[in-house]
Amino acid sequence: MNELIGRVFHFEKTIFPNSSELFGKLATHGQAPKALMISCADSRIVPEQIMQAEPGELFVCRNAGNIVPTFGTMNGGVSSTVEYAVVALGVRDIIVCGHSDCGAMKALSDPTGLEAMPNVAAWLRHGAAAEHVVSTCHPEFAERERVRAISLENVIVQLSHLRTHPSVAAAIARGEMALHGWFVDIHAGQVLGLDGEIDQFVPLREDCPLPVALPARARVAREAEYAEAAE
Repeated sequence: MNELIGRVFHFEKTIFPNSSELFGKLATHGQAPKALMISCADSRIVPEQIMQAEPGELFVCRNAGNIVPTFGTMNGGVSSTVEYAVVALGVRDIIVCGHSDCGAMKALSDPTGLEAMPNVAAWLRHGAAAEHVVSTCHPEFAERERVRAISLENVIVQLSHLRTHPSVAAAIARGEMALHGWFVDIHAGQVLGLDGEIDQFVPLREDCPLPVALPARARVAREAEYAEAAE
């Protein structure tokens, strides 16, 4: 702990003075983050480091298992953060980011010991669909492969939950919102992105288009024109 406190003094003496113009601008004009990232609370995953983001560029929500409860199931920090990011800050991109060797996903795979952590067990039920998909579709997976598959599937599940939030649904319908599903492989130092066109996670590459789970595309809820013409 003393080591961490020492870094606070380093921030005050070195980091802040060297970035005083940036912090002054943020203090005066407020924040305008480019994206919201919903990531795991795991200490090995640092969203700002992964994105190489400066202060003010990234709005972050962290919790065990990078989970997004469906709208209305609970009035908690995740739902409030999503709503504020979309409505108040005008964020146009949301990233749900999972990772390898995730403790929450291991608990979803094997809930042994969760009886001592009832709050954790209740929270992880928001990811139950991911475990069920893997268990029913790939019962042959060994434990390590199973946990990784659940982690990937959980990103997809949480993106689906995210779309139940009215603020997100409306932004998507207006063509003002894109959704991204990422997976950080800690061991390989690699980030995978969900490509919604092929429904697969592919590596993010500098020389390739960014894989997007749901691109920003306006839509209108109405019947096809040919149906009207047939009348």
